[in-house]
Amino acid sequence: MNLNNSESGAQGVHKRSMLGLLGMVVLVGMGEHMAERFLPLYLQELAQASTAILAIGILAGMDDLLSALYSFPGGYLSDRLGTKRALLVFNVLSMAGYLCVIFIPAWWAVLLGAALFISWSAISLPATMDLLARVVPKHRRTLGVSALALIRRVPKMLGPVAGGACIAIWGVERGVRAAFIAALILALIAAVMQQMLIVDDEKRARAAEPNPLRLWREMPRGLKNLLWSDILIRFCERIPDAFVVIWATRHIVRPVTELSFGWLSAIENMAAVLIYLPVAYMADHFGKKPFVLITFVFFTLFPLALLHSQSLAPLIAAFVLRGLKEFGEPSRKALIMDLAPEGRKAAMFGLYYLFRDVLVAFAAFGGALLWRISPELNLKAAFAFGIAGTLLFWWKGRDAEMSGLQTALEMNNEEQ
Repeated sequence: MNLNNSESGAQGVHKRSMLGLLGMVVLVGMGEHMAERFLPLYLQELAQASTAILAIGILAGMDDLLSALYSFPGGYLSDRLGTKRALLVFNVLSMAGYLCVIFIPAWWAVLLGAALFISWSAISLPATMDLLARVVPKHRRTLGVSALALIRRVPKMLGPVAGGACIAIWGVERGVRAAFIAALILALIAAVMQQMLIVDDEKRARAAEPNPLRLWREMPRGLKNLLWSDILIRFCERIPDAFVVIWATRHIVRPVTELSFGWLSAIENMAAVLIYLPVAYMADHFGKKPFVLITFVFFTLFPLALLHSQSLAPLIAAFVLRGLKEFGEPSRKALIMDLAPEGRKAAMFGLYYLFRDVLVAFAAFGGALLWRISPELNLKAAFAFGIAGTLLFWWKGRDAEMSGLQTALEMNNEEQ
């Protein structure tokens, strides 16, 4: 009887923690996507043309570089402090960043604030994945990650529409600041919810490795192969990413409005939502590599589709394609969980994203330089990196079971 009560109590704690985490993901994500998506337009309002383009490139580079630098401390703090306290620290930093943008209407203040609110995404991934790895059975992890991804898509769909509406009502400068005020309020509510609902397992060991180089030696070969492929694919994504809104609303033959761009973002997220659960079910049953590979193909095709989109109708098709690039993203995250050593999952997530995003930050900086030469060159370079990443994963990528078998054979050979 006591054992049953204990198991029931543990399940209740896990459900309560997940409820708090999911609620926080929705609230913080809503504010984040209302405001951040339109920052390139805001920077164009605050700075001269040449300065604005450079600032947009810096912003995009910071998104990757600082997320990478925060990722490993995020995984470390999750292991060391526990999910609840680590998330609170980074939530407070995000709110400080929002305040910078709200009260200081200058391009440098946007970059300073971004250095703080970018931290939320970095800390949330290792902490969330660590919690999922503890409460979701291994054979259903892709489904668990997909369910979380569906929850994340709610603010991704609604946020840009709300942000676009703010701009339509008040203009770019006042509208973006209004969106950040809403983001601040939502983050405050999320912080209270997180403290009330998330319960850390205090009996869980807090052994944390602070040295990323030591952790790198523990990273399995299969996970490293996935990492190198992912880096190339993220070059494909990040080279044009900050300029997509400018391409659609300013550059093409028949530009769309900011509100229409918000609806394009919603269409992108709806396309992703429709495929999550069916793909997750198949990936858990038939292996994750084919679905990750198809995802990389969609990443590769988006800049090519965007290059040939000069009005609203082809842009809709391009953004549906952009949504389909999420086809195997839950499978990729679940594959990282499968390949990461037990007891090191949060830290290994942080390490993976540290290496990936530090390198990918150069893609965003390079994207700004390519854009200044030619927007078309920017998109063609992204397409080339996508081809390279897809081919590398097709050649070297492995499912968790295959990777584990290969590691065992290598250890066998070493012993002999």
